[in-house]
Amino acid sequence: MPELPEVETTVRGLATVLDGDRLVRVAVNRPDLRRPFPVDLVQAMTGARVVGLARRAKYGLIHTDRGQTMVFHLGMSGRWRIDPAQIDRHDHLEIETARGHMLVLNDARRFGSVDLVDTGALDTFAPFAALGPEPLGPGLTVAHLAHAFAGRFAAVKLLLLDQRIVAGLGNIYVCEALHRARIHPAREGGKVSRAALTRLVPEIRAVLDEAIAAGGSTLRDYARPDGELGYFAKDWRVYGREGDACACGQVVQRIPQGGRSTFFCARCQT
Repeated sequence: MPELPEVETTVRGLATVLDGDRLVRVAVNRPDLRRPFPVDLVQAMTGARVVGLARRAKYGLIHTDRGQTMVFHLGMSGRWRIDPAQIDRHDHLEIETARGHMLVLNDARRFGSVDLVDTGALDTFAPFAALGPEPLGPGLTVAHLAHAFAGRFAAVKLLLLDQRIVAGLGNIYVCEALHRARIHPAREGGKVSRAALTRLVPEIRAVLDEAIAAGGSTLRDYARPDGELGYFAKDWRVYGREGDACACGQVVQRIPQGGRSTFFCARCQT
């Protein structure tokens, strides 16, 4: 599933051809993805000018001069393609711009979604209303995590995946950040020391920044809008590396947590 760095990379790629341009044609090629396309999407977006793009958690935002924002989620396999040579059967949304670009939202598994929201009401949009702070924003602090984890018996790995605590963190990057911060993923949240949290916050930011710079991680169908594959996977220290040697020489282990695989080093992470 595309995680925060993949969505951020996607938004930045779309901005290079969408920002400031007018949408001259919008076409929906099927009625739904995970849920139906908004019934007024084509009418609302056709003729609108894009006035900015952004990301919230794992959602991309395309703001228009009509006071509305198209919110998209890439689901399991979604990706945007820019100026494709031909339309694919999984290209479910097409957008043409006044400057002559074609953008298509491709989603073979159709777990993604597209919504149309009044820009001024984004904070109350249901998927956003309960989200915690952005991990790359000023709201993610040691004090915030200390307060959120206080008295909690749940594993720190699961707490970091709770979108109400931190918005947008996913399995890959939580595994990597915990390894860098030398924190065992099964440690109870309430028992993670302030010193450990002081290590964790900058490591969360660092691993996300590095992944964004690398264009994300290539997992199954993910590719950047320009068609290039993200290459951060080559820098994974523990994720997906069960049985390989950690930098310390210890073998990387895998345990199940919350229905996901967690990868860690028992020597480095205590």
